[in-house]
Amino acid sequence: MKTQFLFLWITLVAGVAMCFGQTSSPTPGNIPANEQAIINLEKAVTEAYKNKKTDTFRKFLAKNYVGINAGGITKAGTEISGMENTDLRNYSFADMKVVLPKAGVAVITYKTTVQSTAAGQDTSGTYNVASVWAERWGKWSLISHVFTKSQ
Repeated sequence: MKTQFLFLWITLVAGVAMCFGQTSSPTPGNIPANEQAIINLEKAVTEAYKNKKTDTFRKFLAKNYVGINAGGITKAGTEISGMENTDLRNYSFADMKVVLPKAGVAVITYKTTVQSTAAGQDTSGTYNVASVWAERWGKWSLISHVFTKSQ
């Protein structure tokens, strides 16, 4: 019995040491380059939208782009034309996480707080966001963007 207890104790101590030895989750200083590239793309597409740079914004969107928000499901053309009726004055990102489920595919999730109006209505608030990016012929394109207001 003493031997089993001693073995159990040694195993427990070794297990705890291994757990504490694991690397922590990425912090802004040590995000892998491929994940940081997706974060930079998401920020760039948002900035293009805010500044109403239609041509730049269009270059980020895939031809088969699908957007999902409180207004329903949209295509690339609808997103681009809606940009003219939207005034995105300020925004911030929080809890950005990137998952690369397979080569050439990235999913990014985060919260954003915005000060904005759309078609004259105040749309300010905090939103949960998920975007899917795909790499095609060496270029990353935004395939889908989900934007839902937090409760």
